[in-house]
Amino acid sequence: MNIALLGYGKMGKVIEGIALQRNHTISVIVDNDNDWITKKDQLSKVDIAIDFSTPDNILANIDNCFELNIPIVIGTTGWYDQIESIKEKCESKNQSLLWASNFSIGVNIFFKVNQMLAKLMNNYNDYEVEMEEIHHTGKLDAPSGTAISLANDIIEQLDRKNNWELDNSTSKESLSIYSKRIDPIPGTHSIVYDSNIDTIEIKHTAKNREGFAMGAILAAEWLQGHQGFYEFKKVFF
Repeated sequence: MNIALLGYGKMGKVIEGIALQRNHTISVIVDNDNDWITKKDQLSKVDIAIDFSTPDNILANIDNCFELNIPIVIGTTGWYDQIESIKEKCESKNQSLLWASNFSIGVNIFFKVNQMLAKLMNNYNDYEVEMEEIHHTGKLDAPSGTAISLANDIIEQLDRKNNWELDNSTSKESLSIYSKRIDPIPGTHSIVYDSNIDTIEIKHTAKNREGFAMGAILAAEWLQGHQGFYEFKKVFF
């Protein structure tokens, strides 16, 4: 594949390395708004774009990819309040978009474990649930997109929870998410069910960024043969 990298920070560089290992080509790097103009000829020749930019840039990047008929894989978070309008735009324009709050294969398995555990715990009201997520200080959004995905899956399964709140919630109906920013941690997510009798905890710890990069490349390879709006879990389940 000829790949356009949208965003060339730490994740962009790791994705570049994994792409080259899998015999793909990085045809163009877009790291600012002006690149869409000056590199338009190069962009017209790419097979797919992978976006790990910033919440401020992601919506413009999506529009630009749709305009140029470039399928896009999105790892950037912080735009999910627009997800329904983007889905509608993608489908109405016959474009291709795949997104994930986390491209780690291990995290996507963790998502399934979290859903199964929450479904089981719905029958045990004595257990209070809360979540903690820890990332490096360069992580711009809080809570993380992964934490929000995990929280939404818990809320869907637990009748006693109907929303999440950042940090300590005073409402029994709210799921507390505690966010910490500590270098150089790439990403840790813990979910705890606690009662007076015992504690149940599940946890995912990322060791480096390579797992996210590999997942993004696998997503790009999969999206080559598909049209529409997808989540990364579609690749696995």
